Amino acid sequence: MEENQKIKELIEEFLKKLTVNFEEITICDDGNNNFRFAIKSEDSGILIGSEGKNIKALNSIIKQIVRKNNNDNKDCINFFVDVNDYQTKNIDRIKSKAVETAEKAIAFKRDVEMEPMTSFERLIVHSTLADRDNIETESAGERNFRKVVIKFKD
Repeated sequence: MEENQKIKELIEEFLKKLTVNFEEITICDDGNNNFRFAIKSEDSGILIGSEGKNIKALNSIIKQIVRKNNNDNKDCINFFVDVNDYQTKNIDRIKSKAVETAEKAIAFKRDVEMEPMTSFERLIVHSTLADRDNIETESAGERNFRKVVIKFKD
């Protein structure tokens, strides 16, 4: 059985044990072997939680289970769980904010710090701005206060 199908079944089983109703789970591939497991559910409020805390926890738990099932193999499938496109919209918001902040750094010709973010959110910022010639990104800070610094390069 394909690994992404196993993950889909794991998510289905997990949601059933939580007694959360869902209509379907679709597997979306971005073409670069990054997968999104999109849950369609009327119980999205429960799954997403306040400020996305529950969906972050759900992602963390599912990833930990997958990692354990693969004997802690770091090369296992790259994926995230989404509920009613919440994560997708959040990723788009983070990308827009990264570009906007980079434009500020260029306009003012100085470094600009973004707000603290999760490692996943910082990765989105770094990858969004990776191809910019006059911008460099760097993570700074500790634990929950880790953020991206967008640096202007002459």
